[in-house]
Amino acid sequence: MIFTPVHTHEFADLAKQKIAEFNALHWDASKRQQLGLKLENEKGELVAALAGRTFGNWFYLESLWLDETVRGKGVGSSLLAEAEQIAKARGCAFVILDTLDFQARPFYQRHGYKVEWTQANYPFTGCKHFMTKQL
Repeated sequence: MIFTPVHTHEFADLAKQKIAEFNALHWDASKRQQLGLKLENEKGELVAALAGRTFGNWFYLESLWLDETVRGKGVGSSLLAEAEQIAKARGCAFVILDTLDFQARPFYQRHGYKVEWTQANYPFTGCKHFMTKQL
């Protein structure tokens, strides 16, 4: 048996598609929905972005980013609250996310998230925190 190295984003997407096809045999993923919110400044430049997806009881918050110009002004809190409301309206009861040790763990904790598990030595000497919240 000889395995062929394929280190591309396209191949990673293909592998994810194959898993999705397998999963479709075991559950109905048709209710899986993307969830995204953005804020632009007066020049039309992106200054805040949130992306994730909802499925069943869960909202998976994949990314939340704020430009330096809007940090500390309540934008992140408002963005998070709106996303949680959308997820709740879709029937989600929980949120899951991960954040690196230098990112936003204290921010999420202030909003009711708790650390479920911490991956130490990620990617080398830091930590990755997996957090959840009940909506």
